[in-house]
Amino acid sequence: MPLSRREIRTRATKFAKQWVAAHNEEAEAKPFWVEFFNIFGIRSTTVGSYEMHVKKLDAALGKIDYFWPGHLLVEHKSKGKDLKKAAIQAADYLHGVKEHEKPRYIVVSDFARFVVYNLAEGTETELLLEELPNRIEVFDFIAGYEARPVREQDPVNIKAAELMGRLHDELKAASGLDGHQLEVYLLRLLFILFADDTGIFERDAFYNFIVDQTRDDGTDVGPQLARLFQLLNTAEDKRPKNLDERLADFKYINGKLFEEQLPLAEWDGGMRVTLLGMRQPRLGHHQPRHFRCAVPKRHGPEDAAQPRRALHQRAEHPQAHQAAFPG
Repeated sequence: MPLSRREIRTRATKFAKQWVAAHNEEAEAKPFWVEFFNIFGIRSTTVGSYEMHVKKLDAALGKIDYFWPGHLLVEHKSKGKDLKKAAIQAADYLHGVKEHEKPRYIVVSDFARFVVYNLAEGTETELLLEELPNRIEVFDFIAGYEARPVREQDPVNIKAAELMGRLHDELKAASGLDGHQLEVYLLRLLFILFADDTGIFERDAFYNFIVDQTRDDGTDVGPQLARLFQLLNTAEDKRPKNLDERLADFKYINGKLFEEQLPLAEWDGGMRVTLLGMRQPRLGHHQPRHFRCAVPKRHGPEDAAQPRRALHQRAEHPQAHQAAFPG
């Protein structure tokens, strides 16, 4: 099981301070990577090997600085060296690697900088040593966390409304929630799904929470959401000191949307899939003033009888429902 993000970030902070002055590849590269893997609780020699000899494309022998078969190839240089050339050198080594051992990632570094190449997706990510603690998620593929796809940030659209409507029906059938309680429950989910884009939470914090903290069969989604709702109604200085960082990402919402205690909802695997399938759309130029949570006002008899339709309207036209979340 991977270390918690809190522990990984703590270790990354210590590592970044410890290696800030490193500069010499020959003398310091191997201990640098031994300690780097330790950030994630991994013994580097258990999963891979240092200084592996391979035959390059020109038939000359080359030496991979670190190789984790099927996963990672590392090419390290002294501080200030050209990392583009290092990446070309690393790619040349792939010719000598057996097909079933070809890595998914290449990482090049000069102590002060890292460049991560995802060969399967064709992406390139660069970060500085000093940024490592705050961007440690770039190395989730080492930590053992599931890689998250970068999802498009679409405008609020009909699909989001349809999924919310589907979730409404599934929750009503499975849990017996209805009327005001069901509407508040879904409004909480709608707020959380939008919160990544408003800057209230870290991007995809909720998506990752559901994937990491709940089972595929969905049976524990209800208790985990109840825990999250309670946390969002708890000021930071009132929270446990050892709170998992995956929960610490959810900031206190100073209002009353999460104040009301709701019955525990029953979930299943299909409902969990529906929830994960909802996008976190951008609000564009609409400022999220109506998400400064207060108690959602009661609607007229027609809306009270048809909370699903009201939620469809809110998902499609959030700017038209500012009264539900007065600033």
